[in-house]
Order: sequence, then structure tokens, then C-alpha cells
Amino acid sequence: MNTGILLAITTYVIWGLFPIYFHWLASIAPLRVVAARIVSSFILLLVLGWVFPGPRRTPRSGFHARTVLIYSIAALLISSNWLVFIWAVQHHAIIETSLGYFMNPLLSVLMGVLWFKESLRKGQWIAIALAGLGVLYLTWVYGRPPWIALILAISFALYGLVKKQAPLDPTRGLTLETGLLFIPALWYLAVSPGVPLGDLSPSLQALLVASGIVTAVPLWMFANAAQRIPLALLGMFQYITPIMQFLVGVALYREPFSRTDGIGFGMIWLALALFMAESLLWTRAQSITKRDSPGCV
Repeated sequence: MNTGILLAITTYVIWGLFPIYFHWLASIAPLRVVAARIVSSFILLLVLGWVFPGPRRTPRSGFHARTVLIYSIAALLISSNWLVFIWAVQHHAIIETSLGYFMNPLLSVLMGVLWFKESLRKGQWIAIALAGLGVLYLTWVYGRPPWIALILAISFALYGLVKKQAPLDPTRGLTLETGLLFIPALWYLAVSPGVPLGDLSPSLQALLVASGIVTAVPLWMFANAAQRIPLALLGMFQYITPIMQFLVGVALYREPFSRTDGIGFGMIWLALALFMAESLLWTRAQSITKRDSPGCV
């Protein structure tokens, strides 16, 4: 199997199992878990950056005001995403977290239109409109917007948007992101109320420390996979994560999923299927046109 494909699949499978991991930490307040995740991730990324230094770049580029601003925004977005995700896992809303990651690709495309003035084809607009109807339907069913899914989708889509402007390589960039939050996170762990970390059971302490590993290593693998395989193929694999999270919520933790829930989710799933099918057909048509155009051998 292609190394890039193996890295991509492994990454998305690990992310799909995140609800199980953070469910084990349900006795610890979400913000403390996020703080521990930031601290341990930063330390691990420093080690990764030393072991795998990557391409040499001008050292000063990491200290430009614009660069620091970009990574500060990225750090706030990804830490907010982590906080909401962990809170949702601890409050038995894993199914809704999966909805957020199903919505994310469509929202990212929409942000490309709004921010980069990218144009969409008719089929893509239909898919986005159908997903919007699904969100409206779930808002009506729940009596509230599916805010967990929306925050996860919006924060991660914005994170991707910000990272498109990021000048550093993935390892250095993620190190800077977590480094910017390292001192506040360390301070919070020292003063936050609750059971002192030193008094937690050895298993909980180990899980908190390892949260940096389960955060940084998949991101590192993802960055390497993105360099080895086409983005279109990488995008196809991304649905492994929300599918696994959905199954974990329904089958493992027995979260309720009614027929009315299924209608709203089904509209969003159908939107994704339409979007993927339209993209594949368009890519194939472009390939045939290019092959049959004059001058092609």
C-alpha cells in the first residue's frame, strides 16, 4: 500500500476513536483536559521538531508579527474546537460531534467562496443548500440549532482557512500554535480548581500526558500524508472520522438516534454524496476533455 494512503487512513482512524479516548477522561473538567493536551503536545512537538527538523527556513520568519498573529488565531480556533469536542463527549453528544465533521467539508467550500471568491458549480450549490436545509430541520426538531456540530464545523473550517495563510511547515507551525498557549495552559493547570493533578490515579495521569501524543502524532502523520497523495484522495478518506464517531456514539455509548434525527442527518449525508459525486464526474469530464483536446498525444 502507498505510504501516504496508509498514513492518511491511520490518521483518520485515530481521530475516529477520539471519543473513546476522551470519554476515559470524563471525570476531569474539559478545560483542564485541553490545557494538559496543549502542554503535552507542545513538549512532544519540540521533540519531533528536533528529531525531524524538516526543510531549513529563515529563522526570523517565525517571528514576524503577521506570522505570530496567524498562528495565534489558529491556536485559539483549534483549542476552542478541542474544548467543545471534549465537552460534547463528556455530555453524551458524540453523534452531534460527528455531524459537525460531516458538515465541515461543505462549510470549507462555502468559506472558499466567501473569502477567496472561488466559484461553485450548480451541483455544488445544490449540495450546500441541501445541507443547510438539514441544519434547519434539525434546529426545528431539537428546538435549538445543533450548536455543537456548528461550532465544531465552523471552528475547524476557519482553522483550515487560517492555515492556508500560514508560512511555516506543519511541524514548526503546530509547535508555534501550542507554544503560544503553553504558558497560559500551564498556569491554568497549576491554579484550576478540582483534584490536584498529582492526586489523580496513575491511569488518569498517564492519559493526560498521552493526550499530547494522540494530538500531535496524527497531525504529523496527516501533514506527511498530504505531501504524498493528491488532496482529492485525502479528502475522500476524511469521512472515515465522522463515520467512526457516529458508530461509536450509537453502538458503543448507546446515544439516542431517532427517526426524525435520521431525516436531518440523512439530508446532510445526501448533500455530501451529491457533492462528492458531482466533483468526481466533473473531474472525469475535465480529464476526458483534456485527453481529447487537439495537441494531446
